[in-house]
Amino acid sequence: MSILTKYILRKYLLNFIIVLISLELFFVGIDFLQNFKDLPKSANLQLLYILYNGFFTLTLALPLSIVFGWIITLVLFIKNNEFVAFNALGATLKEVYSPVVKVSIFLITILILLQSTPLAYSYDQKTKISNNQYFTNTKNDIFLKYNEYYVYFKKLLPLEKKAEGIHIFKVNDKDIIQAIIAKNAYFQNNKWYVVDAKVINKPKDLNINNSKLDVKYEKFLNTLEGFKPKILDNVYESSSNFSIIDAVSALILLSNQGINTDKIRGILYNQTVIPYFVIPILMLVFAYASLNSRFFNMGKFTSLSIFGTLIIWGVFFMLFKFTNGGIILPEISILLPMFLWLVGSYYFYKRKINS
Repeated sequence: MSILTKYILRKYLLNFIIVLISLELFFVGIDFLQNFKDLPKSANLQLLYILYNGFFTLTLALPLSIVFGWIITLVLFIKNNEFVAFNALGATLKEVYSPVVKVSIFLITILILLQSTPLAYSYDQKTKISNNQYFTNTKNDIFLKYNEYYVYFKKLLPLEKKAEGIHIFKVNDKDIIQAIIAKNAYFQNNKWYVVDAKVINKPKDLNINNSKLDVKYEKFLNTLEGFKPKILDNVYESSSNFSIIDAVSALILLSNQGINTDKIRGILYNQTVIPYFVIPILMLVFAYASLNSRFFNMGKFTSLSIFGTLIIWGVFFMLFKFTNGGIILPEISILLPMFLWLVGSYYFYKRKINS
């Protein structure tokens, strides 16, 4: 790593950290003051609320901090005539911005990896704390299809990986051939273990003289492999989020059942693709900066850069909300605009640099 690269990264990372901490403190602090009356009196739950809200805010603040930190760095370079010094040393344009772009890609990738962990449910957790439901996460009367089974849970407890009031119906060619009824079931080793189950099998050939139902009782049986409680919880709750791993599992599960997966695909694209929208902004901001501060309107450059960043971020946020509401297909509302944004940004960047 050259001395120039170290210098640029040191300046940029300092500004990035200052902006990130400022945005985190602002958003988390405002949210905490607004909802303080609704929070439990427990100091532990209040601290958990702040931590969950801090990570949720990070998913919004980190991409913006990457751009704002770069804008501040460029303004300082221009104001102190450091760009002129870089040029005098023989540094190319790529050598100036490429270290920042690489670090930004690395930071966004780390954020995406964190979205694969339980931290992805931070917004849901902080909402449960504010609603005094942190320890009472239950869902009632869930009815879903899974492969050849139709499953009814009277009560689902995702955190405990437990279900109560279970009715499982096995269907073959639109005909119910088996029913499993039990009071309790537990999810372990990627399977549901049903306790004290009543199993009813219907004979293949119905005959009025000798056909009868085969009823037996099983102390312990397993079924519904891969039918994860958290996926059940989030599919049932339309406002819930997914971690990336759970979203992929839910996508595979629901696709096999022929169920609409627009929302899940939209969440996946929003978590893994949209955060990279800041990379073209970094290059455009750099392209429209000036080497010399003498004939450069610093205030106009800063205002337009920040305003433009917020506009682009707002557009992608709005498109995700449309997708989440089932209005537009995620490939059209997220992937296509992202592709057009990348192509358009590259065109304007090359046009400005070559001019």
